Amino acid sequence: MKSATLSELKRELSLRSPEELGALLLRMAKFKKENKELLTYILFDSEDEELFVQQVKSEIDGHFQGLNISAVFYAKKTLRKALREIAKYAKFSGSKTVEVQLLIHFVRKLQESGLPINRTPILFNMQARLMLKIEKLIHSLHEDLQYDYRRELEEIGLN
Repeated sequence: MKSATLSELKRELSLRSPEELGALLLRMAKFKKENKELLTYILFDSEDEELFVQQVKSEIDGHFQGLNISAVFYAKKTLRKALREIAKYAKFSGSKTVEVQLLIHFVRKLQESGLPINRTPILFNMQARLMLKIEKLIHSLHEDLQYDYRRELEEIGLN
């Protein structure tokens, strides 16, 4: 089955009543966890992005608390899971500043974790890719924000 284009969906949704739209949204939320999470973000968290960022940062902190630092293999899996969640939440938000805040927090926690980053190529490369991504995102922001975020990177010793 071929999916309809975005313009076709928009046109069709404009023809529906508010009750039908609500029923469609609830039906869509039942099928995939990510749909439900996106709907939750839109309805509850999009109004206060600072609170949303703090909640995601606490989730990241939870990943680092459960980090197995004795085996790099398991630590890498946990770190990648946290990065997937950051990407998902950044996609929900659609804000580059939110993504930069979350990635900088992740890198800061990675530095504080006690993992042998510079001796392990996997972790070193992960951190290098994150730094490139952060720099690219920072470059696309307003000059004042660029300065603030670059200063934050200097504080953790990565710039």
